[in-house]
Amino acid sequence: MRTLSTQHPDPIVTDAPTVCTKTLQGAEAHALVDLPAGGHHANPLAGDPECEEVLVQLERLRATSVKPANGYIRYPYCIPGGFYHQQWDWDGFFIACHLAGRVPAQPQYLKYWVFNVLASVLPDGDVAACIAPEGPRIGHPSLRLKPFLAQGAELGARLLDDYSWIEERYDEIVSIATRRETTHFIKRYGLYVWEDAMQSGADNNPAVGNGPESVRKVIACDINAFIYREYLALARMAAKLGKPADASLFAAKAEALLRALNWHLWDAESESYWNLHIDSCEWIRRVSYSNFVPLWAAMAPPNRATAMLRRYLWNEEHMLTPHGLRSLSRQDPEYNNTNVITPYSNWQGPVWPIANYFYFVALMNHECRDEAIDLVRRLSRLYLRDIAFCGSLHENYDAETGLAMAPSAQQSKQGLEGGFIGWNLLLQDMIEMVGGRPNLLELRA
Repeated sequence: MRTLSTQHPDPIVTDAPTVCTKTLQGAEAHALVDLPAGGHHANPLAGDPECEEVLVQLERLRATSVKPANGYIRYPYCIPGGFYHQQWDWDGFFIACHLAGRVPAQPQYLKYWVFNVLASVLPDGDVAACIAPEGPRIGHPSLRLKPFLAQGAELGARLLDDYSWIEERYDEIVSIATRRETTHFIKRYGLYVWEDAMQSGADNNPAVGNGPESVRKVIACDINAFIYREYLALARMAAKLGKPADASLFAAKAEALLRALNWHLWDAESESYWNLHIDSCEWIRRVSYSNFVPLWAAMAPPNRATAMLRRYLWNEEHMLTPHGLRSLSRQDPEYNNTNVITPYSNWQGPVWPIANYFYFVALMNHECRDEAIDLVRRLSRLYLRDIAFCGSLHENYDAETGLAMAPSAQQSKQGLEGGFIGWNLLLQDMIEMVGGRPNLLELRA
């Protein structure tokens, strides 16, 4: 069943600023080439005082995101920082990816992350999203591992140039990476659903929802992009381990998912990917972070990606702010910048550094390097303002003012303001990729 664009009127859209212009204007038009950063580009951010200062500060803060083995957690692990002491699923994955790109490289943290994940399998075969020194946090049924295990295992093995440790655990990795095929796969669409928004990690994303009407009902752009990459990673892993039949199977599953996403979730009239509710068979036409994840995963044809980036991402009426890019369009009726963290942290407007990393890679994937550079500069200013305020960082920021939000001192048992470092470290990777450093996470069919 194909969702027809003629069934869905266009959302309210004001005139959008141009994107992918290839040249910056005004004071930012000059290239800063003091220090080439490798690859085929001289890094235009080299010598930029704000970018260089933020790199110094990230170097100082990085150590707070690494913990030694502790109790149930048998291997060194990555944490968001501050008052956190648990290994969280996608936080740990992205922090470990950042560490793998340092000089000298530290890909062992990807291996450790995988080992700690494999040790957190629950009695029913599901996997906890959060592992504490006292054991896996079972809690809410939505706190389950997001689809990153195969990506972490494949990248760790490739960068370590050692596949022996995943060969020993291959069947277990495959079982966990494909477990949603029997629980969250909607056969008539060939696509996956989240349990709810909280399971997605974008805790209160209105394009998924948390009410009973949303439970296993929303085919979401982000989960299908993540699982697409899981299949690509499994295919690479199987080929490397001499399992050609498995490699072909997983490559075919990735291709089928790619086709299904582009058939069912793309709205040509609105020029966007939308999530889809399986009961109504209607698109959920909310311009949110999750719509753009297929562009990060290199699933969008170039003409579609460029149109979507121009119309929604690099547009102040939707996602663009002086402080970075929003998590939800300012045109959305639920758009807000309320500082909530219990029970959900707020993805209904605030600027999230991790979401901005996805946006940045999407821009780079689609030859929007000038906008990617501009985004890095905006984020650098945002970080430095926060560091001047509390000496550290936060997990999100008010999209209108740039002021730090969660975690506040009131939200911390220790009364600490900020302290959320973790995947915010990916800003350094963004600065390096502008200069030509390869994207270590790139996976293409």
